[in-house]
Amino acid sequence: MIALIPAAGRATRIRPLPCSKEIYPVGLALNRGTTGIRPKVTCHYLLEKMRMAGIKKGFIILRDGKWDIPAYCGDGTFVDMHIAYLTVRNSPGPPYTLDQAFPFVQDAHIAFGFPDILFRPDDVFVQLKNKLRLAKAEVVLGLFPAADHRMMDMVDIDSKGTVTAVYLKPHRTSLKYAWLCAVWSPYFTRFLHQYLRSLTLPEDVDASQERQYVEKELSVGHVLQAAVSHGLHMQTVLFKRGRYVDIGTPEGLRSVSRSARNEAQ
Repeated sequence: MIALIPAAGRATRIRPLPCSKEIYPVGLALNRGTTGIRPKVTCHYLLEKMRMAGIKKGFIILRDGKWDIPAYCGDGTFVDMHIAYLTVRNSPGPPYTLDQAFPFVQDAHIAFGFPDILFRPDDVFVQLKNKLRLAKAEVVLGLFPAADHRMMDMVDIDSKGTVTAVYLKPHRTSLKYAWLCAVWSPYFTRFLHQYLRSLTLPEDVDASQERQYVEKELSVGHVLQAAVSHGLHMQTVLFKRGRYVDIGTPEGLRSVSRSARNEAQ
């Protein structure tokens, strides 16, 4: 299983930042091989959880200009992983960013997570991997209680945990759980690739068009929604006591900043 981590976003909701949000310091960690400590950046938490599930290889996919991410993360030694980097120019959204890795991962099982979302428990990917194997599904989603359904992709499931529908940031819903991370088979990787090819690609976007670009951005939720409509077998693991915080929002950034200050004291 290979980790795929999109890092081509522009962090428009929390500008300005002194660095890419994926390496924004939000805690402290032991420095491998020493008795000292080091800042713990946002993506460190996601990579740790993937490594706990036995995942040792990963691709981080960047846009031009975010060179501080490979400068900080290097080859992945700090989390005992082998990390490589791919670049994408003016991605119309995370699905296109992920598809940049298609030639390298089309036959692999994939672990996917957003590097700017912190979540618990720590064994999420262990449980997702086990469910993928036992359920023989194409995709397994990690579901968490939604803090605000208007900001999340809400997931409807049947009594067996099978996904029956995905609703993108609904204004009103009785659903309680949103997806935050996933693992999937090569079948879904190929589905994503073919689905994007079936769409009309947006033109390159410059800075003056950025607001319009963000509003029209295609999300991974769109592809999951299409996959369900096409009958792909999509299963779930429900983390009823799970917690998350999105540092890509002002509220989430304030929350983790308070926690970091308390930890330092």
